[in-house]
Amino acid sequence: MSYWAHESAVIDDGVEIGEGTKVWHFTHILKGSRIGRQCSLGQNVMAGPDVLIGDKVKIQNNVSLYKGVILEDGVFCGPSCVFTNVLTPRGFVERKAEFGETVVRRGATIGANATIVCGEPNGRTVLGEYCFIAAGAVITKDVAPHALMAGVPARRIGWVSRAGEVLGADLVCPRTGERYEMQNERLNIVDERPQDSPHLEV
Repeated sequence: MSYWAHESAVIDDGVEIGEGTKVWHFTHILKGSRIGRQCSLGQNVMAGPDVLIGDKVKIQNNVSLYKGVILEDGVFCGPSCVFTNVLTPRGFVERKAEFGETVVRRGATIGANATIVCGEPNGRTVLGEYCFIAAGAVITKDVAPHALMAGVPARRIGWVSRAGEVLGADLVCPRTGERYEMQNERLNIVDERPQDSPHLEV
């Protein structure tokens, strides 16, 4: 195999796993799921069915990724963060035809114990590129790229760079020197560093 899986992991038939990915203890990957290269799925992760995970994604312990969740390249899911795919669940009402979709764009971070509430039935919630969801935050709507979100329900309290650093008033990343500017209430990179920078491995 081009990937590594602990002997306690359960990987269903019809799963695709990319080269260099590691699947740790007691993790279960359900049919139809696709996982990219050089990912790490920690202990007691559940993914699927039909979940899509990009390259270089890190999923920490005790995370469940249900049908409708899509993680693009370089996403980080902190321990015990939560995704939902039904907005108004009842144990005695079948809602599989109403699953909502959650798309986590490239490079985003979701902190420990954060909760990502799906959108309307058959709708989509999008967490923008390089956004940063603080530990324990509850996301109830779309998140702008580079937004730093905290609280219950979460609100934007700042901006972060691609390297994950909180930006000051000058909008310069203290780690990489990348400069940003606001355009139409959206943060954009002005002075971009190459993707092979040691600070930017995605």
